[in-house]
Amino acid sequence: MRKYYIDNIRWITIILVIFYHVIYMFNGIATAGVIGPFHEKQYQDSIQYILYPWFMVLLFILAGMSSRYYLENHTIKEFVRSRTRKLLVPSTIGLLVFGWIQGYVSMLISDAFHTMPDTIPGFAMYFIMVLSGTGVLWFIQMLWLFSMLLALIRKYEKGKLYAFGGKANILAMVLLVIPVYLSGLILNTPVICVYRFGIYGFTFFLGYFVFAHEKVTDRIIKYRGPLLVGTAFFASIYLFTHWGDNYAAMPTVNCIPAVAYGWSACLTIIGCMKKWGNTMPAFASFLSKRSFGLYIFHYLPLSAVAYALRNFTSLSPLFIYLLTGLAAFAGSLLLYEIISRIPVLRWCILGRK
Repeated sequence: MRKYYIDNIRWITIILVIFYHVIYMFNGIATAGVIGPFHEKQYQDSIQYILYPWFMVLLFILAGMSSRYYLENHTIKEFVRSRTRKLLVPSTIGLLVFGWIQGYVSMLISDAFHTMPDTIPGFAMYFIMVLSGTGVLWFIQMLWLFSMLLALIRKYEKGKLYAFGGKANILAMVLLVIPVYLSGLILNTPVICVYRFGIYGFTFFLGYFVFAHEKVTDRIIKYRGPLLVGTAFFASIYLFTHWGDNYAAMPTVNCIPAVAYGWSACLTIIGCMKKWGNTMPAFASFLSKRSFGLYIFHYLPLSAVAYALRNFTSLSPLFIYLLTGLAAFAGSLLLYEIISRIPVLRWCILGRK
């Protein structure tokens, strides 16, 4: 039976990722590689603090759960083949074919072309743009790696660890915040802070071994009220104690208030959506089927339009935010509809047959 609440969490979270990136492009906190703030104080930047501690963690949990459901009806070999086509191909070949365009725009935003020597050969500049265009593809790169590790573990694990995960009660799930916090302290890349292999890998496997159990998520439903109160409490503490700090970098990204808030939010969302979001109306089905395309394509029209509006117009910040958000959403849908209909590009960029 299709678990619609997982599909709904996924597409809603991706919409929030787009919303986050609109705010992020003009934020005054994490300013590397973005256009920058309109004003010295921007209270809309608080949206980044509200979303960042949990939305990617939640997507990795969902990916782990979905991997378990897929493997219930497919072999490990089919799983490896499917994940390689859907994840590795777009984040490598797709990066070479299409990602360089994002790299070009990102280098315009950071004014990189004016700081680079003119003697750089064209082919070298192309590969620089390719690397600069990785952008949001970091997520599927890491997801492919975790999927390959899962295939290896599943081959030898024989279901014992999965059976043990099904015993988790609500107290155990809450206390998982401790190993989640500890995992966030390890395997973090020093320069590109989004590659947090420790916490994202751990939560992916929690999705597979713990949250893929129906009885486990049913237990969360019973405590959704207290979890919601706890989420609001930890969010308030986090905002109060770390407003103005770089939320995406250590130590703030893995401070105790951030992890407690993020973990509580993940549990709350899973419980509430399984209770109230397990149906799929037409508009939700439309967005769910295109959620991968929304994620893959949104940052290119978002960043290109943001750059143009900021540098070549005198519009107010409100209109720039609105037009940038509209471009991100409509542009990603348009790119998806076009590229998904072109056979070779569909395989390279979207990993589709």
